[in-house]
Amino acid sequence: MMILAADELLAARYQMALSLGFHIVLSCFGVAFPAMIYVLHRRGIRNDDPEALALAKKWGKAAAVLFAVGAVSGTILSFEMGLLWPGLMSTYGDVIGLPFALEGIAFFLEAIFIGIYLYGWGRLRPEVHLRTLIPIMASGLFGTFCILTVNAWMNAPAGFTLLPDGTVTDVDPIAAMFNDALWQQFTHMYVATFIVAGFLTASVYAVGMLRGRRDRSHRLGFTVPFAFAAVAALVQPFVGHVAGMRLDTDQPSKLAAMELATETEDNAPVVIGGVLIDGEVRGGIEIPKLASLLAGNSFDTVITGLDDIPADEQPPVNIVHWSFQIMIAAGTTMAAIGIWWWWRRRRATEPGGEFDSPWFLRATVLAGVLSVVALEAGWITTEVGRQPWIVYGVMRTEDAVTSNSGVWISLAVMVVVYTSMAVVGSRVLLGMARRWREDDSLDLPTPYGPSGVLQSDARDPEAVG
Repeated sequence: MMILAADELLAARYQMALSLGFHIVLSCFGVAFPAMIYVLHRRGIRNDDPEALALAKKWGKAAAVLFAVGAVSGTILSFEMGLLWPGLMSTYGDVIGLPFALEGIAFFLEAIFIGIYLYGWGRLRPEVHLRTLIPIMASGLFGTFCILTVNAWMNAPAGFTLLPDGTVTDVDPIAAMFNDALWQQFTHMYVATFIVAGFLTASVYAVGMLRGRRDRSHRLGFTVPFAFAAVAALVQPFVGHVAGMRLDTDQPSKLAAMELATETEDNAPVVIGGVLIDGEVRGGIEIPKLASLLAGNSFDTVITGLDDIPADEQPPVNIVHWSFQIMIAAGTTMAAIGIWWWWRRRRATEPGGEFDSPWFLRATVLAGVLSVVALEAGWITTEVGRQPWIVYGVMRTEDAVTSNSGVWISLAVMVVVYTSMAVVGSRVLLGMARRWREDDSLDLPTPYGPSGVLQSDARDPEAVG
């Protein structure tokens, strides 16, 4: 029975990792992409720029496709919380139920206003139509905030009293939402959404420019998301530093795994690379004292080592360490690309400028890939680093997992489902892009948006605006 339970736990972990890893990329577009559309749409109206308006309209349709796929994956995630982890939800459902309910409201508001925005082209006054993007941005932000309150609570539980018999009492949902880890974790993720959505979108246009499409539409499509992503990539290291400072006192086991800290000490070094084998670090490069400085802004900061953490409370050290290292390496590379842009930005958009440099465009394509790598690696660090706890210090993951058999079967089904969604979603987006290249009309018959706007309207700046 113990072997069977461990087997089901592994399958549940894999399934949750698959669902979260898939959905989190789409959620970035739900939060950050509307802001980029807003900038384009506002520019089109104020500057009487039909190309900016046309691009905003294209992006609006692409956002609708991504939202539809994200809605499916998000719904699956919500069911998995109860089906895979009934021990968590049955015990702490009253504590964390409020943000889930609020996130549902935010989701429906976002869906409603996306529909209004798509339908409003040529039907609403330009200023009113532009403002419909504001509730889309607000609801996406608020929905993400609600979900992050739950995850932050799992890292810093609050808002309840746990009796010796395991009964939860004195529930305070507001205190649970505004826990000690919330603002650092939310800010870190919020900035990450602009890095992912920005660099991925810019990389699409970078590929087109490398293939010779240097028209103004491609330059706009490149410049706007790249600017968002570059600024976010420069800000993120500072946000990440602040977010990581709480680990020294709140989650010392996670910090020890991230830094491969085998012994408790001050003046602790940062270990680059390396693996932990039989309690010894092998193959790493040490930078003296830096880990203590980063953890507490002082060389005297004491970092708890793995030797002071019980073996059954340690996370998978090498996985956490390497996911953290990969996140840092990817983030540093993206920040360097952002600095490159910032340094050369004055002539970047001019013909023959930096954006015309094949090396810069290739670097942007690389940044698109690295943004996803950094995002996934960061979440591996957060989630795996919390193990063996599903609620840190309070409930073990093995005590929360379902006792039902068949999780491996559901995992296989989810692999098929997510693969199908990825293939279908990609084909729809690629089909849209191909038809837009072949025909200037923005209102070709499609299964993903409202019909009824005349093709001639799509070419009319006043109608589009």
